[in-house]
Order: sequence, then structure tokens, then C-alpha cells
Amino acid sequence: MTNRIFASLEEAKEFLYSKFGKDESFDVCIKEVHVKNLPVLCAYISGLVDGATLTVQLTPLYFDCDEKQGNPVKEDDTYFDNIFNFYGKSEPKDRDEFLLGILSGQVGFVTRQGYAYLTELRNYPGRQPEEPDNEKVIRGSRDGFAENIMFNTALIRRRIRSPELRFELYKITSDGKTDVAIAYIKNIVNDHHLKWVKQRLEEIKHDGLTMADKSLEEWLFKQRFHPVPFVRYSERPDIVAAHLLEGHIAIIVDTSPSVILLPITIFHLMQHAEEYRQSPLVGSTVRLLRYSAILLSLTLMPIWYLLATHEEYLPDALQFIGAREKSNIPLLFQVFIADLGLEYLRIAAIHTPTPLSTAMGLVAGVIIGQIAIDVGLFTPEVVLYSAVVAIFTFAIPTFELSVSIKYFRFIVLVLTALFGPSGFFIGFFIIFSYFCALRPMQIPYLWPLVPFFPKAFLRVFIRFPMADDALRPYIVGAKRRKRA
Repeated sequence: MTNRIFASLEEAKEFLYSKFGKDESFDVCIKEVHVKNLPVLCAYISGLVDGATLTVQLTPLYFDCDEKQGNPVKEDDTYFDNIFNFYGKSEPKDRDEFLLGILSGQVGFVTRQGYAYLTELRNYPGRQPEEPDNEKVIRGSRDGFAENIMFNTALIRRRIRSPELRFELYKITSDGKTDVAIAYIKNIVNDHHLKWVKQRLEEIKHDGLTMADKSLEEWLFKQRFHPVPFVRYSERPDIVAAHLLEGHIAIIVDTSPSVILLPITIFHLMQHAEEYRQSPLVGSTVRLLRYSAILLSLTLMPIWYLLATHEEYLPDALQFIGAREKSNIPLLFQVFIADLGLEYLRIAAIHTPTPLSTAMGLVAGVIIGQIAIDVGLFTPEVVLYSAVVAIFTFAIPTFELSVSIKYFRFIVLVLTALFGPSGFFIGFFIIFSYFCALRPMQIPYLWPLVPFFPKAFLRVFIRFPMADDALRPYIVGAKRRKRA
């Protein structure tokens, strides 16, 4: 029996008017229609529903009103069920669920006796799936996640056709009521990790997730001022599907084209789909080049500054290192100004319209850089090494990790300037100790380096053939480690 959540159709109308206001929002549609010979109240948000499908459903019913021919109007709730036999129909338990359904894009119906129904006619505005800009591959699929949670779940389901694949839906925050889906494979996922994620979602007490997945990450891990990311973001369905098959958990937030993957280590942030689109030898080479780029982006500038300011450590073969031209600005400040200029250039590129971004880059990189050298503001070596370090930073596949590397490089550079060679090694010891101490979700952030797992560490650096009998990563705690 359907829940009767209103005393009458008029009471339902007054309830909706009290929530939405009468004629205060142009996109809120509250109108009386007929389903055969039964008058009903129809309510929906015009921008969130499929108007064409709604019209198709109501048109054959609206003009067949038997009441005008003298036939009695049926009063029982089963009449609406029988006449409006739509597959996407549900019955809300109370008024709050009915109101939330309308706000979520469903169409609400209330009969004359106060029985309420919700019909699934959602059609969220948004773009179609397309290849993400920051995770491009030479060969591979060109689809990517969009801002529609239904699209995103379908893209994953298309790649994993298993009945064990689960999408659990949650509504987070008091006012935003954001749809958040937890994706996992039931017979693989670690139950402890899954319970941890669900518990953290239930603990969120806030009015809204304005920044979608990024806000959710901070709530899940209580990240505070840690510079490193504790999750991996991906806009590629194939990457998410591969992680789910390994035993990871994916979190999909409505309105966000990025999917959160957890638990992860720092080595997950260093990998890219292109490595698996090439042969194992090529993929391994690309991976090693990328790892070396990450290391050089952190160490190159501090090492150059150390050798440039302490020439006694320079071997004869490296006598070309160092500033050959003098400047009125100390070398350390030149490095800081160059780094700061590159950061301003990145910020400006974000806010610059695409047709002007190329011209802006030429002006900043060529004209300003060359004039700064000519007037003696910079030595040429500072500009050179700053540009090389920037290239290495761009080679990092995860944007969040590349930003955090900049902060660590700054720490090492300052300690090197203050204490010389001792400061250089002290800085690296501090950073290494910090990484060793991180344990998001009780997972060592540097696994399999710390603690050391030789076989897993070898697979981190070498892209083995797919046909090799590899186990699922130890840290995910999968129920079935053997992948077969």
C-alpha cells in the first residue's frame, strides 16, 4: 500500500508553495493535471527533467478525462498505479523524501487523496564524455568522465560487466544533498577499507560540498595542511576500472568529472595510462624516465645552487656549472624570483582565454626572460635551470603531486642556502621522514619502498607483461589476491 503523506491534494500544494514559494522561482513547476479521470498535482524542476519524455507519458492520459462524461472518479491509490504504469516510478516514505526527489530531478505526483509518487525522468545538463586534457594517451579510448554521475557509472559498468560491481549511493551534507557513489567489486574489496569509507561519509556534517571531490577528500582524511594528496584523481574510465579490479575503492561525486581512487601510495600518483598502451619494454622505459623526472624536479635546482655557491665541490668535468655572469641580486633570490615567475605564468595561463594563451606564453617566456638577462636581473644559468626544472615538473602525471614537489624543493633549497651540503641532506632526511610517517587509511605512503617489498617494488619500476601471473597489491587487502 502506498504511503499517504498528505491529507489532500490542496495540502500538498500548500506544502510545496511553503518550500518553493508561489511564483518565486521560474524553474519550479507546480501544476494540476489529469491522469485519465484522476486529478493529480505534478511538481518538478524544469531544468532537471526530460521534458519530452514527460510529455510522451502524460499526453495520452491528459485528454482522456472520463469525469466529464459523468463517470465517477476513482479514489483509491491503486488507480494511479494501474493507469500510470511507468517503470521508473517509486513511492516516497515521507514528505522530506518527496521534496528531495523533486530537487534531485524527479517528477512528483500527488493524487487527490494525498498519495505521492516519484517518477525517474531526470536529464541533468552537462557535456558528453570526451577525452580529458590532463590524461591523454596516444592510443586508447577517447571517452572520459563528465559531470553527470549516471554517465560516469555507466562508463565504468561498460568496462566491468560483473554482477559483483557495486555502486552504493549516498546523499552528503544537509543543504547540498550531493549524490556520492561508492564503487567497488564485492568479492574483491577489503571490507575494512569499505567500512572506513562509509563511516567517514556518515560523519560528514556540513551544508554542502561546493568543491565536490576535493571537498570530499578533505572531509574523508581531515587533510588539514598536508601538501601531498592522499587520493588519486582520474578522469579516465579505464584507469578507474583497472583500480577497481585491483581491489581499490572509487568514489564518484555528482557534478565532478574526476573520480577519487583509494587507498593509494605515492607510486600510484606517478603512473600513467600511456605506460600500459605501449609494449612492456617501452612502457618500462617511459616509467623510468618519469620517475627520474620527478627526482630531478626535486633535486636539480638545490644541487645546482649548492655547486654554484661551493665551487670547491665541483669536479673538473663539471666546471661549467655555476653563474658566469655577476648580478646585483643574490643567486638565491634569483632562483626564488624565477620560480615565482613561473608560478605566476601558470596562474595567468589558467585565467587567460585559449586564443591568447600562446601569445601570453611568448611574451612572458621569451621577451621578459631575455630582457631580464640583458638588464642583469637574472644570470642565464638561473633561467636555464628554472626552465629545465619546470619541464621535469610538467612530466609528473598527477597535478597535485607536482604542486607538492614545488614546496619540498623550496624547503631543500632554503636549507641548502643556510647550511650548505649539510642542509641539503638534512632537507632530504626531513622530507623522507615525513613521507615515511604518512599512513592514510593506515596504508604506508611509501609502500613498497617503506616497508620494503622487493617483488612489489620491482613491479613499481618495471612494467611487466600483462600475461605474467601478478598478484593484486598487498596494501589493498583484496579478498582474492590472485587475478584469475
